[in-house]
Amino acid sequence: MDRNLALEFARVTEAAAIEAAKWIGKGDKNAADGAAVAAMRTRFNHIDFSATVVIGEGAKDEAPMLYTGEKVGKGKSPVMDLAVDPLECTDSVAYGRYNAMSVIVSGPKGSLLHAPDTYMEKIAVGKDAKNAIDIDATVEGNIKKVAKALGKTIDEVTVVILDRERHKSIIEQVRSAGARVRLITDGDVAAGLATCIAESGIDMLMGIGGSTEAVLAAAPIKILGGGMLCRFKPRKESDIKNIYAMGVKDIKKIFTCEDLAKGKELTFTATGVIDGPLLEGVRFNKDRIVTHTLVVRGISGTLRYMTTHHHYH
Repeated sequence: MDRNLALEFARVTEAAAIEAAKWIGKGDKNAADGAAVAAMRTRFNHIDFSATVVIGEGAKDEAPMLYTGEKVGKGKSPVMDLAVDPLECTDSVAYGRYNAMSVIVSGPKGSLLHAPDTYMEKIAVGKDAKNAIDIDATVEGNIKKVAKALGKTIDEVTVVILDRERHKSIIEQVRSAGARVRLITDGDVAAGLATCIAESGIDMLMGIGGSTEAVLAAAPIKILGGGMLCRFKPRKESDIKNIYAMGVKDIKKIFTCEDLAKGKELTFTATGVIDGPLLEGVRFNKDRIVTHTLVVRGISGTLRYMTTHHHYH
């Protein structure tokens, strides 16, 4: 993919993050999300490309902008698919908690799984442990294999898990195995990717989270050589229908990163809204706004951090 396009996407996530950050701690997650969505869509339509949103804000009747199936861009080549979350972790912004980002994943047409909005079981690790995980193994079994692959003792392994009632058993099993637990209120895209970045201190992601977040995390995890295994965990009967409607034939299929985000022409772009494990949040200073962005490109295999100063006009 064109390098200039990667920079354009950084401008898009920066704009969305800045607008969302204006709502930090104000208790209105819908206003924060709406501001990010509007900013992202406006910026997309200034870019010379033709893209279809394959994962977005929901179905057309649920979301006025960036809905699944919406076309964005100036209508020129290249033709691309987009998975977007203008504001990942709306609650974090509304209540001033840890970890929120604006995220875009891009790829050629047909490269990204059209995942319905449901849940998936997930396990993710960095490159040294990607052949050590098994979604059907026990929690302890996975931790032991990952520890061995990383050259660590079990008590040195850190597992990040969403702090949810449904994860009570997993959390207890991780602790019983002797590993460390890092609980997060929201944001398993950043948490999954953090397993691929040594400085993060996170070795594994485990638990059940959103299927759309699985696709958003799959692209950068794959580019950085990590591994993720996922399986649909539908919440209700309508979820099962939606999964089949997306063309998935086997609901028990175990998905790899390659199944979720195919090929090498992929990019992942994220700008921090609030400080998290990957990025610092937006800073509002007297005469400028400072943003922190991460760009991961599949073709070059690069991970690039960008700090941008936006001067007030």
